[in-house]
Amino acid sequence: MEPGDFERNLGILVAYCAAIIAYNNDFLLLSFGPPPNTARYTMSTYPKGQIQTVCGAIAPEALGPTLMHEHIFGDIVPPALAAKDQDYPELTPQNFYEIAHNSVEYAPKFRLDEPEVARTEVARVGAVGGAMVELSNTGLKPQPEALRKVSEQTGVPIVMGSGNYVEEYQDPGFATASVDDLAAEIIAQLSDGAWCSDVRSGIIGEIGCQSPWTENEQRAMSAAVVAQQDSGAAITVHPGRHADQPMEVIELIRREGGDPQRTIICHIDRTIFDAERLYALADTGCVLEFDLFGMEQTHYLLADVDLPNDGVRVGLIRDLFDRGHRDQVVISHDICFRTRLRHYGGHGYDHIFLEVLPRMLRRGFSQADVDAIMIETPRRLLTFQ
Repeated sequence: MEPGDFERNLGILVAYCAAIIAYNNDFLLLSFGPPPNTARYTMSTYPKGQIQTVCGAIAPEALGPTLMHEHIFGDIVPPALAAKDQDYPELTPQNFYEIAHNSVEYAPKFRLDEPEVARTEVARVGAVGGAMVELSNTGLKPQPEALRKVSEQTGVPIVMGSGNYVEEYQDPGFATASVDDLAAEIIAQLSDGAWCSDVRSGIIGEIGCQSPWTENEQRAMSAAVVAQQDSGAAITVHPGRHADQPMEVIELIRREGGDPQRTIICHIDRTIFDAERLYALADTGCVLEFDLFGMEQTHYLLADVDLPNDGVRVGLIRDLFDRGHRDQVVISHDICFRTRLRHYGGHGYDHIFLEVLPRMLRRGFSQADVDAIMIETPRRLLTFQ
């Protein structure tokens, strides 16, 4: 063997082995597709240990009492109604009742798109030192830059949601998107900016579910779990309108490695009406959100159920506290109709502060109990882990 032959032969052997490995990898990739959940291995950055608002990251202790589920801008007009080309009268005191109770079709009721009205309504929350989580996400025409402007104008910290609402509101591409596609989208909204803006989301959701739960919506929930694992953000869930659907969601989240203790099940007060299911859900460790405060009537236009009033909601929360679930309850109004804004004759975003919290104190809740609901639990959930 001549000098240098060994080194040359070794180099040829290494190159040959590398070629074989590359061929086999390509074969595996073509045969079985890319490895699942590639979104987990991003270089995304998150404000760990902080809360991401539409105006930037803040320390948890800077967040005051927080409404955990609201809509400031958005469009939730049912697609079938949106497809109708018709004019609508102005909303007045004379037609308010019919429109508020859905006795007549009225698409503008479902749109929150007036910046000055939004500024005035949100300022009422600022007057009591409050903060808000705004959950208009893909499908509901979110307006991140308008949210940031309102936050700057009023001084109210606003945390913006991410991900997809229910399938009915999604464009056709939703049906073909993979879990990784949907997860990568959420991760980008949390780490870079959402909906063609540089405004970052601070929570995952509200992730839309129906009953029966569609396959596409289940993929979206799986994507939310991937994004939670990558980011450390909490997930907030819009469950289907069946009493067993919240548990179905929690089972998927647990099965796929998500964290129930950082998962919020919304709309408890229109979904679960018996103690057995309520306590079983609480025992999973998830957070229960009573978010229809201000809706004092039993009428519910989206399902044939009898809603509780605010007094009953307070009583249900008292029962959960007595059972040891004090750190698993948050509250809000979920305002998504114009008729619930003060400007149009409704109760507004400050109803909980002005009416509900004083009632809770009169009903035996301590100030520490109220702070757990309004401050401590929201801070824990909104802080990136």
